[in-house]
Amino acid sequence: MTAQIPVSVVGGYLGAGKTTLVNHVLRSAQGMRIAVLVNDFGALPIDAGLIEARDGDLISIAGGCICCSFGSDLMGALASLAQRTPRPDQVLIETSGVALPGGVARSAALLDAFAPGRVVVLVDAETVRERAADRFVGDTITRQLDDADIVLINKTDLVGTGTLEELRDWLSAAAPQAAQVEATNAEVSADLLFGPSMQHGRPAGLFSSGAIRPAGDADARYESASFAADLPLQVTNLARALAQCDGGVIRAKGVLEDLDGSLKTLQVVGERWDVTPFSGTDGPTGLACIGVAGRLDRARIERAIALASKA
Repeated sequence: MTAQIPVSVVGGYLGAGKTTLVNHVLRSAQGMRIAVLVNDFGALPIDAGLIEARDGDLISIAGGCICCSFGSDLMGALASLAQRTPRPDQVLIETSGVALPGGVARSAALLDAFAPGRVVVLVDAETVRERAADRFVGDTITRQLDDADIVLINKTDLVGTGTLEELRDWLSAAAPQAAQVEATNAEVSADLLFGPSMQHGRPAGLFSSGAIRPAGDADARYESASFAADLPLQVTNLARALAQCDGGVIRAKGVLEDLDGSLKTLQVVGERWDVTPFSGTDGPTGLACIGVAGRLDRARIERAIALASKA
């Protein structure tokens, strides 16, 4: 009988660091054949240096790993993975920032070829308590934490010792079933993700006799907007403007051409922003912004882009 493939799920709200974690795991796979499945707003920016080949929605990663987008057909993507030769050693599903990872884990467990593994939920040490209190998205964050085997407290370098101690206590109450692990830049050992469930000795703690809450309409709570980049921009100025313009942007990411002709990767999470050289040699340019539904101000974002295009 063919051994089951373990499936781990990475969840967390927008900007918590899920993609950073996935890239870190792929860089440190050490010969493990990992299949990463993603379904998020916009494309997953896999580090260009890891990519060996692209074939439609599938990316072949150095060292035998692959990454593919499952869109709305998670079960179909998993079934295809089970037929691959060689089969992956491990499947890692990165959920959307508005998804409930427990529901994704339950779906994967329905297929005989796969064994449920850990559910790891990331939180941003600086913002999680504020986001959890938000009347628009707080319920989603609370339910994500309720699904966790492990809560990965990311970006601990951005808060003081006292704040971190208060956060540990708050998380102990919000997710008493979960172990807590702290990290900077989501740099943790892959062993943290790729082990058996730690919750009550049952796979991901998802099969108790209690009622399973439906995922609901979490996706409807957010909206996204994409913007083409037809002209070179002052990318740093744009990133700063998006973080400060009060245009309703929770998360923004993109690859944009700077005024000097180089490509830059832009990342904005709340009021924090970062611009780094694009690690690939070429790639599609553009900007994707995500915000709470009804509060994303497209016109204000377009004005910020227009101002950044002026030398």
